[in-house]
Amino acid sequence: MAIEDIIKHEGNNHELIWKHPCEDFNVGSQLIVHERQEAIFLLNGQIIAVFGSGRHTLSTENIPFLRDIINIGTGNQTPFHAEVYFVNKVEQLAIKWGTESKISFIEPTFNFPLSLGASGEFFISIDDGTKLFLRLLGTENLLDQELLVSYFKSFMMMHIKSVLATTIMENKYNIFTLDAELPELSQKIKAKIENVFKDYGVKLERFFIANIVRPEGDPVFERFKSLYFREYADVKDAEIKQKVAVIDQNTEAKKTIIEAGALAQKRNIEGYTYHQERGFDIAEKVAENESVGEFSNLGIGMGMISGVGNTLGGMVSNVTSQIIPSMVAPTNPNVAVTCPHCGKQIAQDSKFCSNCGQALANAEKCLNCGHIWNKGEAFCPNCGNKR
Repeated sequence: MAIEDIIKHEGNNHELIWKHPCEDFNVGSQLIVHERQEAIFLLNGQIIAVFGSGRHTLSTENIPFLRDIINIGTGNQTPFHAEVYFVNKVEQLAIKWGTESKISFIEPTFNFPLSLGASGEFFISIDDGTKLFLRLLGTENLLDQELLVSYFKSFMMMHIKSVLATTIMENKYNIFTLDAELPELSQKIKAKIENVFKDYGVKLERFFIANIVRPEGDPVFERFKSLYFREYADVKDAEIKQKVAVIDQNTEAKKTIIEAGALAQKRNIEGYTYHQERGFDIAEKVAENESVGEFSNLGIGMGMISGVGNTLGGMVSNVTSQIIPSMVAPTNPNVAVTCPHCGKQIAQDSKFCSNCGQALANAEKCLNCGHIWNKGEAFCPNCGNKR
């Protein structure tokens, strides 16, 4: 068998412990250990030395046990038989995990039976290579990442399921908002399982739950899912409508204030007050009344005006005193006119003659004011209009 003068390992980073194929070395051979590596020397199945990173010359000084098993020959080239294992201490990143079976428990918010799945990643590194070697490797030539994970898989799944179910129920986490609790759940699972890794010389650097698998499509789950989202959708819809109504009310209030301010500014510029404006409106309504010439309607109009209040009394009186006389035709029931049928003197507003009983509807009248013409009148005595 060939004797190795240079002993080193430059393998795959997924290889955690690797046995060097050569088992015969010379005293004086060079051992090269890279950063994040260590080398374990075994003789007759026992660990006789552990070397950290650097370049090491194998001798009785750094391997005192060699003095008892070899005789140093000329030139320090005496061969000896030993086994060398290289330990890779580089951090193993993003190792996938996932529950093979569902986690069953009673959902604490809605109290219905539920089954979940979970998956994620974890990161490990070898903290104590000797402990890992003694507890797991045995007579194997290689321990890689996949084999190591398979060793820890069962106890990991047991603790993951237990911690997930217990934490969800104790804290009454809602199944539909569970994603928000993943950081806390991840930390609790890490705290539960990292000591088991430590017992084997492995450090659990990080542990993450990346995904919660809900029983989508299950009739019971879908029913509660629908109720949950409908409940919160209705509440949110009511809140939005309430906010919109408040905004609309505030908008209308501000609009009214702005319009009132603009009107007040307009009145100030034009030189009148709100009370004067209302008086103008009332007077205008009176003027638009088609029957204002009748005293009954005039009385109603005057009653409305007088009801405005003492503040408007003088103003309304002045306005109506100018408007009403020009609209009401002056009549005097005591003025006598001559019946065109019998010549008897009768009251001007008579509809029938009190002497002959003839109707006065067909009597000739003044086209301007309605005066019934008497015999011999060429001009109207009321308005001066020519007959």
